[in-house]
Amino acid sequence: MNTVVVGRDDFLREFAASLKFERNLSDNTLDAYTRDLNGLLAFLKERGVTDWSDADAPTLHDYLTTLYDLGLSTRSAARRLSSIKTFFNWLAANDYIERNPADKLDAPKLSRKLPDVLSVEEIEQMFATADLANPRGVRDRAILETFYACGLRVSELIGLTLSNIFFDDRVVRVFGKGAKERLVPIGSSAVTYLREYLKRGRPILNRQAAGENVVFLNARGTRLSRMGVYNVVANAARDAGIERKIHPHTFRHSFATHLIEGGADLRAVQEMLGHVDISATQIYTHVDRQFVKEEHRRYHPRG
Repeated sequence: MNTVVVGRDDFLREFAASLKFERNLSDNTLDAYTRDLNGLLAFLKERGVTDWSDADAPTLHDYLTTLYDLGLSTRSAARRLSSIKTFFNWLAANDYIERNPADKLDAPKLSRKLPDVLSVEEIEQMFATADLANPRGVRDRAILETFYACGLRVSELIGLTLSNIFFDDRVVRVFGKGAKERLVPIGSSAVTYLREYLKRGRPILNRQAAGENVVFLNARGTRLSRMGVYNVVANAARDAGIERKIHPHTFRHSFATHLIEGGADLRAVQEMLGHVDISATQIYTHVDRQFVKEEHRRYHPRG
């Protein structure tokens, strides 16, 4: 039996190397494992544990409880537990420890709430509330269409400039979190209403010649604020008779969910949303699984 001293990094490096070559994990995933285990390492040192083989289940449970007390999300805590169990399984499999203290360690129960999603019919009802006889109504319809067509964040929508829209290529250039740039497809309906807004709505709103290059303007001819966008969405939901609270982000959730329900590749949806880690996108697959179950219940002879 090898002595596994907590203070040494060589076992963590060997563990990471085995994951890389045996599971072909990405560098980002390996970095996450290393960060998680270094956090446990610091906790064990504070408890006076100097050997991995001296770690026991109650101590590991205390570590997870501490994470909760510090406000770590249940999803992040679950990932930490996964890292711990994988590492101790590896130690046991290589005879570095005689017993596995993480073997029966329970995973935390995830309390993650699934995102609210609009139905296609509800979205159409919200679209129909825009008064196309006035400039602000044309703008509001273009905003709702763009949200649903592109799955944008509020900050991304209000940051759109005229030069970001490529009508011929049917894409918009978006600058997301960390100023990361991406190109997002935009559908024909959204293109139609964007063109209409730029032709009939924006010139009137911009009558004061504010000179801003942003696409969506307020009544003063300046950049529309986040609160202004929230009001556009809230008012459309109210006028459509939707009683639950609808936010701009609801359109982003609906965009992703409807794509996945339609069979879109998860990686493609990840790219359109601007998610760096696909795990951020996989929350929508839970909605998709529910959709599949409902379809089975409705149409299978023995559902």
